[in-house]
Amino acid sequence: MGLRVLAAMSGGVDSAVAAARIAEAGHDVTGVHLALSANPQSHRTGARGCCTIEDSRDARRAADVIGIPFYIWDMAERFQRDVVEDFVAEYAAGRTPNPCLRCNEKIKFEAVLDRALALGFDAVATGHHAKLADGVLSRSVDQGKDQSYVLGVLTREQLSHAIFPLGGSTKAEVREEAARRGLTVADKPDSHDICFIADGDTRGFLAQRLGAAQGPIVDQSGEVVGSHQGAHGFTVGQRKGLHIDRPAADGRPRYVLSIEPVSNTVTVGPRAALEVTTIDCVRPVWNGPARASGELTVQLRAHGEVYGCRFEESDAGLTVHLDRPATGVAAGQAAVLYAGDTVIGSATILSSRR
Repeated sequence: MGLRVLAAMSGGVDSAVAAARIAEAGHDVTGVHLALSANPQSHRTGARGCCTIEDSRDARRAADVIGIPFYIWDMAERFQRDVVEDFVAEYAAGRTPNPCLRCNEKIKFEAVLDRALALGFDAVATGHHAKLADGVLSRSVDQGKDQSYVLGVLTREQLSHAIFPLGGSTKAEVREEAARRGLTVADKPDSHDICFIADGDTRGFLAQRLGAAQGPIVDQSGEVVGSHQGAHGFTVGQRKGLHIDRPAADGRPRYVLSIEPVSNTVTVGPRAALEVTTIDCVRPVWNGPARASGELTVQLRAHGEVYGCRFEESDAGLTVHLDRPATGVAAGQAAVLYAGDTVIGSATILSSRR
């Protein structure tokens, strides 16, 4: 007997093919499009943005082709509170959040899953590129599209009610299948960047909400080397757009080393000063197998490098020790731990050091 599955349909090719596969497997599938914007735009700008009127229509057309019921759920208020306002508050506190990760945690697998279970559904299916077998999350076969990192915050309970049908396929195979199935989204561009900042101008978005506040850019000695209009416009590891008044003595580029929101100070220095080997994390989530086998690694940002590591737990959270130095490690991002390709858990980066 098949499951009752709620298929989250964004209007893109991945979620459409995921819904089609679940329906073809004999499950009782209902499609739902999440309206996340209070004022959706009529059209996308290339591959930027999402949640447009066009996206909801594309999702509805895909559901019609698949032959499943389709609904639109208004999640705009929850999305504004749990994702957009969280994003702004994190930057205001000098951290660098990942809104996709927060959306998966708070919207797709908290608000939506809770409502789906209350309505009698057994699971929620999405078009994420990741494998899920017996409640264990692991990387997609398409390493370039793998999204296990942004799903690493999910709990075992949430994963037990999730289905990711695309983990065994490459993106090219998904597009080919969409064309064979007659889904008009087969060639639709992938959305990228931050979905609620359609023009891609994160600094402008934050300035509009947090306001301009001039502050100093200093080097490691504390000498002022420039000024800015708001520390929230920077992230650790950033090189471009610093507008420093004079070059470093050795002529080499300088990078953002730290952001201090209280004094509104941005500290810059050489790339070597970004190198860290120890990362302190809070709020760990252990969602993988208790006895995972394989080399222990950690990923520190979406589509970022993977580092060999070991970790130790404490009452405060956990500390990750890297086998080699990493650069651009930003507080607020997630550290997702893997054994081989299997996710074993995640935690939020609090601070890092050499």
